[in-house]
Amino acid sequence: MIAEDIAMKRLEGKSALITGSARGIGRAFAQAYIREGATVAIADINLQRAEQTAGELGPQAYAVAMDVTDQASIEAAIGAVVARAGKLDILINNAALFDLAPIVDITRDSYERLFSINVAGTLFTLQAAARQMIRQGHGGKIINMASQAGRRGEALVAVYCATKAAVISLTQSAGLNLIRQGINVNAIAPGVVDGEHWDGVDALFARHEGLAPGEKKKRVGDEVPYGRMGTAEDLTGMAIFLASKEADYVVAQTYNVDGGNWMN
Repeated sequence: MIAEDIAMKRLEGKSALITGSARGIGRAFAQAYIREGATVAIADINLQRAEQTAGELGPQAYAVAMDVTDQASIEAAIGAVVARAGKLDILINNAALFDLAPIVDITRDSYERLFSINVAGTLFTLQAAARQMIRQGHGGKIINMASQAGRRGEALVAVYCATKAAVISLTQSAGLNLIRQGINVNAIAPGVVDGEHWDGVDALFARHEGLAPGEKKKRVGDEVPYGRMGTAEDLTGMAIFLASKEADYVVAQTYNVDGGNWMN
């Protein structure tokens, strides 16, 4: 049985870096990758929280301080992974920020913060990882976190939707550019995912739409064709697949994992 379990691990011996993985979806990805045999860098702007998560996940996890809005921090994090694991095989660009407001109330500060993290952070972390993978000479897998919000506009969510549409576009361009170096770039577009993040989203909607706390969350969950909001664990199967050899011929795609919320 032990030999069979080892044989079934799809990421055995792989080195992964997951941004924003001290909690939420990123933490679930890290846990799933560890089960599949990978060593995982828990990269987060909050190093103390990353260290706590790494300690909870066990010896295959380790913490790395990383601010995706700071190029020196990105380069240092990539260097820390290579120093610890000897290589970088997989990157998940998971770090992101959410905000909402009516068009007439959007501030330049909110716009710049969201684009700095969600778009520039994705691009320049992807770039640094790709450079390292090219130096290594054996390819790699890069997974960007998009969103169903990147597939359409939403009345109060213009800036966030725009950032996630940009992530889908970057995934296509980077995927086409890097595949000749053996680097597969793809993305996952979640729908509404329950957890700490959506509690904050619900509070924002409550303020702007005059709803009772929890009402927006219940509404969007009821509207999912599957019958409920997603969980972080619902996304891990796709994250494992896109990082595995099984996805070698998958290039520049964005996969919806949203319970049927969006079809394309």
